[in-house]
Amino acid sequence: MATRFYLRLPDPKRARGDDPGLAFRSDGADGLAQELESALRRPDLFERWRAQQDDPDAVDPSLGASDPQARVTGEPHDLSVDLVATTSLPGAVFRHRLRLLAGSHWELRDVRAA
Repeated sequence: MATRFYLRLPDPKRARGDDPGLAFRSDGADGLAQELESALRRPDLFERWRAQQDDPDAVDPSLGASDPQARVTGEPHDLSVDLVATTSLPGAVFRHRLRLLAGSHWELRDVRAA
């Protein structure tokens, strides 16, 4: 079953994870939506993160799940960006990917069944 996550990036320029090699590169709504969608659809971001861990083999493989049907849309609002992500990934996997991309500079506004 798919879930719809409603997010806000209050300051898109600050929405960056701790590792610049894994973090968002875009500032605009469309670019941020595309980067998040790619991170949900493919395991590439997870694999890059896992390779940096002290013991990559000890990382929970369930965090590497992907959803090829994931969709993300973005819309600018004043100085912030609203994102709506629809995915069948578990919430823990979704939040992990978002923390890699945006750090702590995001707000979960609502969660609904899609």
